[in-house]
Amino acid sequence: MRHAYTPSVPELEAFCACARAGTTIQAAQQLGRTQSAVSRSIAGLEAKLGVALFIRARQRLSLSDAGRALLREAGPLLDRLDDAAMTVMAFGGQARVLRIAVLPTFGRLWLIPRLRGFQATMPDLSIDMAARLAPVDFETDPFDLAIQRTRHRTPGHRHIHLLDEELTVVAAPSLVRTPLGTDDILRLPLLQQSTRPTLWPDWCRAMGLDPRHALRGARFDHFDMVLDAATAGLGVALVPEILARAAIARGDLIRALPGDLATGEAYTLIYPDHSEALPHFARFRDWLRAEIEDIWA
Repeated sequence: MRHAYTPSVPELEAFCACARAGTTIQAAQQLGRTQSAVSRSIAGLEAKLGVALFIRARQRLSLSDAGRALLREAGPLLDRLDDAAMTVMAFGGQARVLRIAVLPTFGRLWLIPRLRGFQATMPDLSIDMAARLAPVDFETDPFDLAIQRTRHRTPGHRHIHLLDEELTVVAAPSLVRTPLGTDDILRLPLLQQSTRPTLWPDWCRAMGLDPRHALRGARFDHFDMVLDAATAGLGVALVPEILARAAIARGDLIRALPGDLATGEAYTLIYPDHSEALPHFARFRDWLRAEIEDIWA
């Protein structure tokens, strides 16, 4: 239930515009309203709250302490309302939307190239996808599912194992013409992934090598950047094999070292209980499993 003192959206818009512009005239121009309408909104809001939101001097408006406190909350609140409206508009006349959180490179290099096949089976479904490196809180984030690694699982949510993560060492053919030995790898620039900085040291330990020199080399935020850097010949990359597979098939990269290294983690489908009631979630889950199985067919 809305209380008598709760501001309306037009009042908050007028308040924020006046806070930015410093005058009701400029605020009215920004909002496409009349000056009198903006002035009435401000007066009505101050009457509701029982405080002066602006200090008025020589036709200029400056925020009072109360006004500054309100602005900290009002601006983000209006932004969230805009985001909510855009989320609803994403339906675009379609009946359903599937909201997916996904690891950035997995989404760009593996999932998106395959989505056309899924959408062909459900043409009335719209996809809303966002990249997420942190665990998803399904209570506050509007996602139906997440495709992330094992470590992103959170208590109280369901999860389905998709495939184990295995790392492979790759490089451009211009840098490495034939597979190398493990000692040879450390003589080349090692491309680093900044969100998983222990990959090369962990690889060195697994190979029985000294990890102290494993952190030299250019650093990049995401695996797709690491792969692009490797393709450009900037160094050797240690990346999940599933992400490098397409580049290897094209000949853009070659395996610089035979064999892969299991990390003990896996790509996982994570979702809340209520997603199971969505028929389009079930269709996507089954389609995703089939696509994963095709990798090993």
